[in-house]
Amino acid sequence: MPDETTTRPTHPTPDPTAETTTGTTTGTPTDLRETVRQRYAAAALRVTAGSTACCGPEPVEVDDRFGAHLYDADDRDALPAEAVAASLGCGNPTAVAELREGERVLDLGSGGGIDVLLSARRVGPAGKAYGLDMTDEMLALALANAKKAGAANVEFLKGTIESIPLPAGTIDVVISNCVINLSTDKSAVFAETFRVLRPGGRLGVSDIVAEDTLSPARRAELGDHAGCVAGALSFTEYREGLAAAGFTGIEITPTHEAANGMHSAIVRAVKPSAA
Repeated sequence: MPDETTTRPTHPTPDPTAETTTGTTTGTPTDLRETVRQRYAAAALRVTAGSTACCGPEPVEVDDRFGAHLYDADDRDALPAEAVAASLGCGNPTAVAELREGERVLDLGSGGGIDVLLSARRVGPAGKAYGLDMTDEMLALALANAKKAGAANVEFLKGTIESIPLPAGTIDVVISNCVINLSTDKSAVFAETFRVLRPGGRLGVSDIVAEDTLSPARRAELGDHAGCVAGALSFTEYREGLAAAGFTGIEITPTHEAANGMHSAIVRAVKPSAA
């Protein structure tokens, strides 16, 4: 297994013209990725600066439908304050994935590391939690948070979720928290997720999903790409994308509204044992 350590991406601002493998947003894929990277790098730097300030951390400005309040108080209290402050997700994937002792977990777009650290606690010393992020500032923050938490069974990898730097068939569970919607090539994300999962492995993510009646252009009007809205797939597009990658047992369950016609949702799927 790779042992490089670095950090992950967070959520972007949309451009209605950017092409994606499933659905469209504005701007070129490279431009959109850079917008997302800058957005999350700035968030990481705000948290880092706040942790060394005399008067406490500067609050990160996020919508109240996103962030650390979506986790149980017991989970938040068990982690470094910086990991909690850097949480910009739309759910709690470590809970929906039903992690078990000894499992190997991969978090796509791990950010400040909150879901990696929670996963590491759930899988125990015999298991391992990987975090993958493209943002150096988030990776540095995640490494610092892992050190503060004393987590020995974690590893952070630098890279993109469209090209996962892990061997095939080595992961039991893939999680993600409001990051897949930020990708400009979701078909590649689904294919790579399928590849790294072992046969019988499962996907359990939180993401933003659009109602089928909303066109890509209408999604872009409701919010930007980096804000997790413009790049979201519809329910049908999400199901079809996962099925095309080979997943079965696909379930997409909305949990709360993130924008008009846009929902935070729990997405579950399984890689067939015979795959």
